[in-house]
Amino acid sequence: MYKKTRIIAISFILIALTFLSACGGKETGGTKQSNEKVLNLFNWAEYLPQEVIQQFEEETGIKVNYDAYSSNEEMMAKLQAGNTQYDIAVATTFFVDILLKQDLIQKINKENIPNVKNLDSTFTTAEFDKEGDYFIPYLWGSGVLFQNTELVDFEIKGYEDLFRPELKDKVVLPDDQRGVIGLALQMLGYSMNTTDEKELEEAKEKLLELRPNIRAFNTEPKTMMISGDVAAGMAWTAEVFNAQKENPAIVPIIPEEGLMVFHDNFVIPKDAPHLENAEKFIDFLLQPEISKLISTTYPYGNPNVEAYKLLPEDLKNNKVVYPDLDQVTNVQQALDIGEATQLYDRIYSELKAGN
Repeated sequence: MYKKTRIIAISFILIALTFLSACGGKETGGTKQSNEKVLNLFNWAEYLPQEVIQQFEEETGIKVNYDAYSSNEEMMAKLQAGNTQYDIAVATTFFVDILLKQDLIQKINKENIPNVKNLDSTFTTAEFDKEGDYFIPYLWGSGVLFQNTELVDFEIKGYEDLFRPELKDKVVLPDDQRGVIGLALQMLGYSMNTTDEKELEEAKEKLLELRPNIRAFNTEPKTMMISGDVAAGMAWTAEVFNAQKENPAIVPIIPEEGLMVFHDNFVIPKDAPHLENAEKFIDFLLQPEISKLISTTYPYGNPNVEAYKLLPEDLKNNKVVYPDLDQVTNVQQALDIGEATQLYDRIYSELKAGN
């Protein structure tokens, strides 16, 4: 009995010490802040150069833990689960809207991120966040077509050309629900943000016609493109640009049906444990030289005005990476579609299953 009581007493002491140690951090916005020299980042794969991370670690002594996700949906599911320990996530603009509605992200104190002054104001606000309090622009891009001229003997001009029988089992599309369904909706003359069930069923039937030609759904198809494993398809800007550098037979094309653009942004989860480190990291990335390095490694559009000035001329003048949107017809961007998300989920699942 005495031995058991003694064990219990020791246990209480250990718990108390653990509690006191945990209180060593500080409270910010209702979230207990840790003094650890750590930053937990949740981002797309191949979307931030290791060289940049290493430089930040050397300059600040803050260790960066990089977790990658393959879709906005996966990222959101992790944040919804809670207790993720992530300090920064990267979200496409319409997902920032959803995260904000679900109270999963916090207001960003931009006074602690002075390099926001380098950003083009065109990118810093949104209809759902008119002051731009909850996100900071990172990169932007679009879904473009490509063809390998050594493997395809006709000119691809638009989405319709991907349906040609010569491309059976030779097409790649991004593993991106809104992008793929948006492709069919644009072909049919509908908004990529439609919630009309009839229009979406038409889009599904159109995509099922394309299904025999689809070899893979892959958000990072660069390797498949370079090797000739696929001959044509749709991919995000930087994938096509970087693949072309290694295989000149790859030609990018702005689809004649229109262009789908996206903006990716930094957000800070509500329960971020290392807020000060998150602010330091974002501010570091917004330095012109650092931001330039990011968008030369991954050639997406850069909303950082000062970084853009430093880019090589061939990149600044590339009309696929930096299209003149005023000269492109039917430019669309994904928006939050509310409850219709379930319908999009079903259609995309059925498409990938081939039924």
